[in-house]
Amino acid sequence: MVIKVLAFAGSPRRHGNSETLLDWILDAMKNDNDVFIEKIPLDKADVNPCMGCNACEVLNKCVQRDGMDTLHDKIIDADIIVLAAPIYCMGICSQAKALIDRFQVFRSRKYVLKLPVVPPERIGKRLGIFLSTAGQNWDYVFDGAVPSVKCFFHVIDVKDRDIHYLMVNGVDEKGAIKTHATAEKDAERLGEEVLREIKTRLGG
Repeated sequence: MVIKVLAFAGSPRRHGNSETLLDWILDAMKNDNDVFIEKIPLDKADVNPCMGCNACEVLNKCVQRDGMDTLHDKIIDADIIVLAAPIYCMGICSQAKALIDRFQVFRSRKYVLKLPVVPPERIGKRLGIFLSTAGQNWDYVFDGAVPSVKCFFHVIDVKDRDIHYLMVNGVDEKGAIKTHATAEKDAERLGEEVLREIKTRLGG
């Protein structure tokens, strides 16, 4: 049994706080021989913004030819999808938001064309993780991002109960998360927990 993990590093600042959090999660998974991990830095993924043309409501595909041509099938095939993205101006950063907006093709398939996004036998067997960091200490700093993240997962049949979150505020400068009291251990614990859960769901 191969467990496919598709991880998106959403920040334009490579190897910053949100990507470090992502790497800790992936490190907790990668020693398992059943796990195949693919990490996609969104700043290099060539994902254009959605044009809002609604052609996907008729064509069942996007009219744009860019990095989503490759990512589309990877998103459908993955057992665990991880999105890591920092908070900019009280919302998810633009690179991650562009990816979320391009999930319009899945929304059209599911809700307009009434077609399956994933094979019926895989519904309820996939998991999602959202990782985020923010410089501010406000307890509501992630509130603007969570609804977008839920939409991102819902249209590919990953429901609320299947989404895990790890969001760390008060880390602004690059590398600040490395001095956070619990972030690394929390990430490792979450990675191990999600891996155990997916194995149960897949019957391994």
